[in-house]
Amino acid sequence: MPKHLHLLALLAAILLAACRPAEAPLLERRFIALGTIVDITLFGVDAEQADPVLAAVERDFHRLHHDWHAWEDSRLTAINTALQQGGQAPVPADLMAVLERARALNRSSDGLFEPAIGGLMALWGFHSNDLPDRVPDAAAIEAWLAGRPRMTDLELQDGRARTDNPRLQLDLGAFAKGVAVDRAIAALRAAGIDNAIVNAGGDLRAIGARERPWRIGIRHPRAPGVLASIETRGDESIFTSGDYERYFEAEGTRYHHIIDPRSGYPARGTASLTVIHTEAATADAAAPALFVAGDAWPRTAADMGINRVMRVRADGTVEMTPAMAGRIRFETETEPAVMLRELP
Repeated sequence: MPKHLHLLALLAAILLAACRPAEAPLLERRFIALGTIVDITLFGVDAEQADPVLAAVERDFHRLHHDWHAWEDSRLTAINTALQQGGQAPVPADLMAVLERARALNRSSDGLFEPAIGGLMALWGFHSNDLPDRVPDAAAIEAWLAGRPRMTDLELQDGRARTDNPRLQLDLGAFAKGVAVDRAIAALRAAGIDNAIVNAGGDLRAIGARERPWRIGIRHPRAPGVLASIETRGDESIFTSGDYERYFEAEGTRYHHIIDPRSGYPARGTASLTVIHTEAATADAAAPALFVAGDAWPRTAADMGINRVMRVRADGTVEMTPAMAGRIRFETETEPAVMLRELP
């Protein structure tokens, strides 16, 4: 090609590239709150619009971390102390709404999502920034079970919490991230941001898209990397509970932090359980509840209004609802054995 024609072609290519609309940049913010890394990703907005609401969301996460901490000084620990000493405590309006929501989810899960389990979590040593290294004495667990507290023991009325069970100690750890994520999404939408992901330690809610659906990876519970991926549709929360998140080993047995309130011991038979739901708070409560339910998880899922579930059993077999099977793409070289389970 003559030199001048080559230059003309190059110039035309540059002009075409300049005229082609550029993909809007992603804006990201990362911070630590509620004991995990929080990542917020926005698409299609500029920093001037995003910065004020991102700063407000981060402040809200930190406030909730301080107010709801289960073992460091917080509003929640003050309420727990008052309940233990006198049977009642004043509750701020925002926390009252959260406790009422937690109690409703406790009912729909038939007590498998149990925020009144704080005393048992402390007994196991999970109320610490360091992992425990020993199994509690069996007699201590039996004593806790003998007076087992339940959310149904908690009365919420006129801005006060009351109980006749001094063992009742609230722990919002299986619920707090979901509430905070929902609040963050509401704040982003109020600021006119419609395409975003709020990811708290791998549990997230995604709205909109980035010219293509957000693709979310589901961690493999027994190997490095991703077991499967899901493309989000519109507004969805994806939450996973796994026995690999906080655990210790003693005499060759893994003891994780997902405690079955019926037995007082870590739930067995499940390695990880993933749910999809619109609300992050509901998904956050449902994932551990279905994990604890074990083989009976379809009944609990139906009761909680969850129709997209993937359970990885301890033996590696994957169980899914038909609705979830239509959304999952396995990312492993060899697909696991899969069993479809209908909800009742």
